[in-house]
Amino acid sequence: MIIGVPKETKFKENRVALTPDVVKDMVKKGYTVQIESGAGLNSYYNDEAYTNAGAKISTKQEAYASDVIVKVNAPSAEEIASIKKEAILISLMWASSNPELVAQCANAGITAFSLDAVPRISRAQKMDVLSSQANLGGYKAVILAADHIGKIFPMMTTAAGTIKPCKVVIFGAGVAGLQAIATAKRLGAVVEVTDIRPETKEQVESLGGKFIVVKGDASIKIEGGYVKGVSEEFLKMQQELVAKHVKEADIVITTALIPGRKAPVLVTEEMVKSMRFGSVIVDMAVEQGGNVVGSELNKTIQKNGVTIIGEGNLPSLLPMNASDLYAKNVQTFLYHLSDSNAFKWELEEEITKGSLIVYKGEKKI
Repeated sequence: MIIGVPKETKFKENRVALTPDVVKDMVKKGYTVQIESGAGLNSYYNDEAYTNAGAKISTKQEAYASDVIVKVNAPSAEEIASIKKEAILISLMWASSNPELVAQCANAGITAFSLDAVPRISRAQKMDVLSSQANLGGYKAVILAADHIGKIFPMMTTAAGTIKPCKVVIFGAGVAGLQAIATAKRLGAVVEVTDIRPETKEQVESLGGKFIVVKGDASIKIEGGYVKGVSEEFLKMQQELVAKHVKEADIVITTALIPGRKAPVLVTEEMVKSMRFGSVIVDMAVEQGGNVVGSELNKTIQKNGVTIIGEGNLPSLLPMNASDLYAKNVQTFLYHLSDSNAFKWELEEEITKGSLIVYKGEKKI
């Protein structure tokens, strides 16, 4: 079985789907791996590192002619057209909100797995791409905010006086939010957190954060650990309760996403206006429409003296770690689905069924 890894083409993408250490293990197990020349350079892995690991350095066309193509981002229509019929594609696909992509894969007669659809069950934890990347994103969001805020995070007592600690408000206590809490606390900030899931209170407090309690209602739908739906009425109630905390914050970080839907608006224009001059907001949901009114994808802007950071691909800013974790997720996923000769095709097996979106040209979602 030949595994092909093309260079990512998405704007500002620095990650690569497989790293030399993972390639080395795969080659030992009998897989043949070919990497497009330069595919790992933005992650600081050169062609020589891949060659030393046992991979073949190939052209883009050769990579896409492989039996299995492994990518980070969903392919373009042009890239799908380069994949041979009955080949297998593994990448982040966001299929539930991208029916056109699913149709293109089906029309090409290929099989496609969507890594973002791997079910959140205990035996799939090592395949959980979303968690591994969100962890890094939460860390980087705090670092970006620290770089833009005009003050230090910890309290500091000096001969000239005492500096108050930075106050950070975080929306969402999922993987990204929890890592943001931990990072901000390590830097010495006072951290307040809001989440519509009351069960996250214990996790927040275990990391040293203060939980802002928002009473839930029947509109909140949770599936597989993710929020799948919430009413506009509840979001309005949450905004009203949290508004005073945002007004007093030096930094606000928003992490709320609903799979397959536009991100909910959590920080209104009025809330931004209420913040102190020089405050910073990081909108981690900007690529899915944004949690903050006025945030702009891949731009850092200022509104009413508040800096709003709309970096759409935070894990890509840590490409060495992000690629390493992603590659290990993919490695575990591949080993689960196949051996070096062929895929097992256990179509009713939970992980296979959850992540398979097209099977030999037939839509599965």
